[in-house]
Amino acid sequence: MSPRGNNSDDIEIGVSEVLKRHVTRHVAHGEPVSQRRLDFEHRRPKILREMAAEATGVFFYVYPGISATAAFITEHAKPEFGSMLTIGFAYCFGIALAVICCAATSGGHFNPAITVSFAVWRGFPWKKVPLYIFAQCFGAFVAGLLLMGQYHEQLAELSHLTVKAGKGNVFGGGPASILTTYPTANQHNAGYLILIEFFVDSFLGLVIWSVLDPANPFITPGMAPFVIGIGYAVMVWGFAPVSISTNLAKDLGCRAVATIFYGKKAWTYRGYFWISLFVNIPATLFATLYYELVLRDSLDRIAMGHGAHEDGEEGLTRHFTNTGHIQARPDNASDGTRHEDYTYHTKAY
Repeated sequence: MSPRGNNSDDIEIGVSEVLKRHVTRHVAHGEPVSQRRLDFEHRRPKILREMAAEATGVFFYVYPGISATAAFITEHAKPEFGSMLTIGFAYCFGIALAVICCAATSGGHFNPAITVSFAVWRGFPWKKVPLYIFAQCFGAFVAGLLLMGQYHEQLAELSHLTVKAGKGNVFGGGPASILTTYPTANQHNAGYLILIEFFVDSFLGLVIWSVLDPANPFITPGMAPFVIGIGYAVMVWGFAPVSISTNLAKDLGCRAVATIFYGKKAWTYRGYFWISLFVNIPATLFATLYYELVLRDSLDRIAMGHGAHEDGEEGLTRHFTNTGHIQARPDNASDGTRHEDYTYHTKAY
């Protein structure tokens, strides 16, 4: 889920660097690339490719998760058909596959809260934010719609049983809860539901932001998708029984599908929908703010070649001098050098 550089930068750094960066992705050489292929790829609208990647990535993330949930609920929680463990792993590997398959095209946000956080902290264009969010919600909608077709017979049978029992279709553990979150029967206090959602989303935001920090010595690019996936899995294992959403796009897209099949109660049931939709972004911004203000070390990023001072080497020199990490030789140095010669004594940093 990392932000990707603008394509306009490719021309600025030169053709050889661009080719090297792209060629090193591949482990085997195929047939030569035709000019026709290059022309076709050049004509593709960049924003549409990014939106398609975001929609596909969310589909990859949501589809396994709600499918595992459907297997668990439609088979009445029989352990041979699933459990919270299998649902957690479904989301974990779904997210990892989403990042692996789609992040190279769009940057791999797959969550409106992450898109907004990139816009706030990393310079992601605000004009793209609504387009990305629309694509993310659409990906979740398609995943929900496809699942309803594939599990039609099982869901119809479950719906018949729950309606006959007087519970209806929309409740925690009911047919609609396969698609989106509803409070369980023993949850009546909105404050607790907000508390749960806020800190679960904050936890995930902090995990994602730390994984995306290029100065983090514990994360390699190959590990990043799985570490983020594990973050989601442990939250599912810990808090799914007490209702969590974790992603505005997943909830909104799948809730729209639930509305098609189960009516407006998909929105009105116990007034929960606004918690699952609107806590996600503030909680993630809180987590990323905490990381940016407390945990990030920009000097580490610069030292590892992933960043630069806005004033270049001169700005770095000035910073180290002002903070005492570099000392200028005084004017009356015994060897006759002047203060302007800037002979430095470096302290351990």
